[in-house]
Amino acid sequence: MNPFKFGTIVEGDFFTDRNTELDQLKHKLDSENHIVLISPRRFGKSSLVFKTLSQIDRPQIFLDLQYILSVNDFSTQLMRGIFKLYPYEKIKHLFSHFRIIPTLSTNAVSGAMEVSFHPSSDTDIMLEDSMSLLQKICQQSDKRPIVVIDEFQEVTKIQRGFDKQLRSLMQVQKGLNYIFLGSQESMMEEIFEKKKSPFYHFGQIMHLGKIPYDDFLTYIQSRLPNNNSDTSIHIAEEILSFTQCHPYYTQQLASQVWEMMEYNHITDNVVSQAVENLIRLHDLDFERIWLNQNRTDRATLKRLATNTPANHIQQPPSTIQSSLKRLLQNGYIIKTDAYSVEDPFFNRWIKANV
Repeated sequence: MNPFKFGTIVEGDFFTDRNTELDQLKHKLDSENHIVLISPRRFGKSSLVFKTLSQIDRPQIFLDLQYILSVNDFSTQLMRGIFKLYPYEKIKHLFSHFRIIPTLSTNAVSGAMEVSFHPSSDTDIMLEDSMSLLQKICQQSDKRPIVVIDEFQEVTKIQRGFDKQLRSLMQVQKGLNYIFLGSQESMMEEIFEKKKSPFYHFGQIMHLGKIPYDDFLTYIQSRLPNNNSDTSIHIAEEILSFTQCHPYYTQQLASQVWEMMEYNHITDNVVSQAVENLIRLHDLDFERIWLNQNRTDRATLKRLATNTPANHIQQPPSTIQSSLKRLLQNGYIIKTDAYSVEDPFFNRWIKANV
């Protein structure tokens, strides 16, 4: 079986390193403090949280604000998460306080409880009742629930004032932990570090960086065919040289290399061939991304891909900064030690085509 996994939650033997971060998360969850975990997309936040929670015997609810479009949606998803943990028969007595009774039904295929509120219902009351139900469950449960909210920077886009209302309800809750995940560093820091923000200092901030080079090198080399040879070490070094230790793209490239070594018995220039294969595979996607950018953002992407010196740029600094901010928010570039194109394959495509 291919020993490299990407694109979904990475767990079990596929999980790489992060032992320090695992210990930190478990330690923080022993208190009633909340956690803010920030990193660029595809750095493994969700995998780290799932790995941590798999080692903790506590009930867990997951919400992703990327797919929540309204306060109604949020209340509905929260209720569904509650019903996954607690059968209706055991908590139906807690519904006596509800001012707006949701419609409940059982999915005939999955057996899960379906929840819906009438579209015209008062969303403030919906949210208050749903959050109140969560608090009442905390008071009656022996094990403190953990609520994970992914892509939390979207909270300011759902509805005007939603962040203030959510904060006011969360701050009075006891007996649970919230984990807020976010991929937009500047937006997350504004939410949790700006004094005027409702969520100012609401949780302990953790930044998730790239996996250390030596740990990743050992991980890759030990899983390649003929893993004790000098060839496998050299190939692992080439992989990391191309991906710069980006967790997602390293796993993706290593997976392709493993396939070519295991089934096609290719070792010479295998990393270069794997890179070219993946670029060809995503050529139309890269072209679509490129064509959807305005001219300023195209110029910025080209400059980053080709490492063009700043003194060779004929654009005002304010224009460049606006472009960097826009591309950063849209996930096309990341900022670690410096700005760079997020996808190393897209970076190579730009250099080859532009």
